[in-house]
Amino acid sequence: MSRLEITVGPAGGSVTGSDHLALQSAVDYVAARGGGTVRILPGTYLMRNALFLRRGVRVVGSGDATILRKCDAAVTPLTANIDWYEEFVRVQDPSPFCVGGGIWIEGLSPFYKGRNQIAKRTVVAIDGDTIHLDRAVREDYWLDPGAQASTAFPVITAEYVDDAAVESLAIDGNREHNPHLDDNHAGAIFIQDCDRITLRGLTIHDYNSDGISAQICDDLVVEGCRISRCADLGIHPGSGCQRPRMIGNTLRGCSQGIFFCWGVRYGLAEGNLIEDSLRYGISIGHRDTDNIIRGNTIRRSAEIGVLFRTDRGAGRSPDRCVLEDNLIEDSGRQGDGVAVDLTGVAEDVVICNNRLVDTRPPDPARRRIGIRVAAGVLRPVIEGNTCQGMDLDQLDLRQAP
Repeated sequence: MSRLEITVGPAGGSVTGSDHLALQSAVDYVAARGGGTVRILPGTYLMRNALFLRRGVRVVGSGDATILRKCDAAVTPLTANIDWYEEFVRVQDPSPFCVGGGIWIEGLSPFYKGRNQIAKRTVVAIDGDTIHLDRAVREDYWLDPGAQASTAFPVITAEYVDDAAVESLAIDGNREHNPHLDDNHAGAIFIQDCDRITLRGLTIHDYNSDGISAQICDDLVVEGCRISRCADLGIHPGSGCQRPRMIGNTLRGCSQGIFFCWGVRYGLAEGNLIEDSLRYGISIGHRDTDNIIRGNTIRRSAEIGVLFRTDRGAGRSPDRCVLEDNLIEDSGRQGDGVAVDLTGVAEDVVICNNRLVDTRPPDPARRRIGIRVAAGVLRPVIEGNTCQGMDLDQLDLRQAP
């Protein structure tokens, strides 16, 4: 079936430009005509707002020659109280903002102590120190608990958008010149309440939050992506994601490689290379059931190779998950180095046919442990694993001393 296809680029495209406005114009044009493909020509595109995906639109770059670079961020305090229904904010310094640009509004709730709240909006007009927004803020941002605005945002985003794809491009998160962002609201790519999104062949680096964050998204595919040096999680299949598929990705130098959040079910993490995570290679926990973690290579995780997280008791654990045919090497830098740590009260977990290796010399200050099983774990199947260079192949805390 023939569908519309257009190009966008600094020169020679159907749409001419090298910023977020040109990219968004192309995506919206194709979406308004029933969907199709936007091809982004080689070039560096300055992103002063996110690229918002649309239903039925496939965005395809020119490999690493297409670079979407997050602009330098600026932060300024609000100068007036804003109530939840208002569609503007007043700021001390309006100069960093532009019409069509992104704005991140953040502050503590005046009613719930310690609760941080965030609004992501687009600037539609600027009048002196007043920044007009595309829609109401939906929270109260008052001066006494503190509130601020910044030019922070995901580089690519979507909410309530199905059947879209992003392929073959690079994202430069410009981490050095951007604040750290809450990864439940941001990522180099952040999607929420979206089904059947495909992210393939992307290079993502140096974003000051997650590489890819997906919240309440079904049938997400992340394949063949290269994600490095993001401050938080490489790939974050977030709360409520069903059937995510993370296949053949390379994740290096993030806080955690793959993080199964809450209630992620029937997912597959297969054939990924995860190296030099600052905490865990893969982490799985709260009601993350019936997932398969297969054929991955996980090296040099600073704390634990694969962590089955402790949670708040039975019914909230990562039950019936399978960890098989993985190579997990040189886990932990301080204290015990554990390749697979099965904590909490998980039930019916299968850990089989994994190679658990430590190539480092013995150290009297730490133990090298292949698999550690917590006292509350029920009915695990642990078989066919091979350990090399371990002080303890398996430490089973269910057994009486």
